[in-house]
Amino acid sequence: MKQTLALILGGGRGTRLYPLTKYRSKPAVPIGGKYRLIDVPISNCINSCMERIYVLTQFNSASLHRHIRASYSFDAFHGGFVEILAAQQTLTHSDWYQGTADAVRHNLTYVRRKDVEHVLILSGDQLYRMDYRRLMALHKEKNADVTIAVIPVHRKAAPGLGIVHLKEDGEVAAFHEKPKTEEELDAVRTEPAWIEKLGVPAKGREYVANMGIYLFNRDVLADILERTDYRDFGKEVFPSVIASCRVQAYIFDGYWEDIGTIGAFFDANLALTRPDAEFSLETPNAPLYTRARFLPPSRIAAANIKHSLVADGCVIGEGCVIENSIIGLRSIVGPNCVIRNAIIMGNDFYDRDGATQDPPMMIGEACHIENAIIDKNCRIGQKVRVINASGVQESPETQFGMIRDGVIVVPKETVLPDGWSMT
Repeated sequence: MKQTLALILGGGRGTRLYPLTKYRSKPAVPIGGKYRLIDVPISNCINSCMERIYVLTQFNSASLHRHIRASYSFDAFHGGFVEILAAQQTLTHSDWYQGTADAVRHNLTYVRRKDVEHVLILSGDQLYRMDYRRLMALHKEKNADVTIAVIPVHRKAAPGLGIVHLKEDGEVAAFHEKPKTEEELDAVRTEPAWIEKLGVPAKGREYVANMGIYLFNRDVLADILERTDYRDFGKEVFPSVIASCRVQAYIFDGYWEDIGTIGAFFDANLALTRPDAEFSLETPNAPLYTRARFLPPSRIAAANIKHSLVADGCVIGEGCVIENSIIGLRSIVGPNCVIRNAIIMGNDFYDRDGATQDPPMMIGEACHIENAIIDKNCRIGQKVRVINASGVQESPETQFGMIRDGVIVVPKETVLPDGWSMT
């Protein structure tokens, strides 16, 4: 795999994940208590022996840069690297990235390296575990110019995804970006029997969706981007090149979630707490890597904790009830708190000045938090109630946060004073 170069796209402005993207890019958003989204594709690459990786960044990228520098380094004799390619204006490119294909076009200098034969293009905001070596094996077996990873989905999910129509041998015959009308959906439907013929259980799924994972022959990719001004792979590149290139589909049937909205992010995180989680963090042969922090074990008093994840360096007070929740790094939870169906992202550091600030950087005594995301470094006083009791789906942003997809989101470094209530 030494002739393969991986390009991970850092994503756009992340407006649908706002306010989690208020101070960071989408791939830098914390997940699972101690990881960041960017750790997923980088870990998949490392576990697949693809260790030459560029991460293309543009918006709010400072924290992402810090995380990558602190997390991923190879020794001088290894030959691998994880490097950042930040958007920049040059003599040939005076604009910022205008889309996924345009981002790669801006960095063709790195793609044209003599020792590169294949280019793997990945998204930085998805949760899945894949061995890219299988993708490569199919690509070579079929003598393809491009191979797209696809996944079977139900009809209700099809309008939000790029849908591919396949030939009998798995070659892509047509590509439709987010079909909306009934006629468009009927036109790109795939017979479940055909899906099962490939060894994948259909389970009522009758559409095959683009996962945003592309393997190109290097020269094919460079030629497409040099002779066109296409900005987006899904909307422009693939619908136009199907006639001139052999575009193969690699069918994937594992867990895959596009973390594009607050609702999707919330559900994907809480799914990690279940005993039968489809995406397991306990996978020894394909671990999820992240920054080594050297934190102490979490200290838990007489608390009642069910179906939850508690990261390193936490202190959980006596009498707390924590259910179906994620407690992030360095979280300090005062006594007698109730936390249900919530994501507490934790803190970037221990609050050395907590005694002089009111409230300190922690969750104070007797707080009640449900169906909420508490971003990093928040100061929450005593007897605070963060509960969406009315079931509101959307609310305007205030200095204390907002509701999106029915989930309360308290932004990074927010202060909620004693007795504050959102019910």
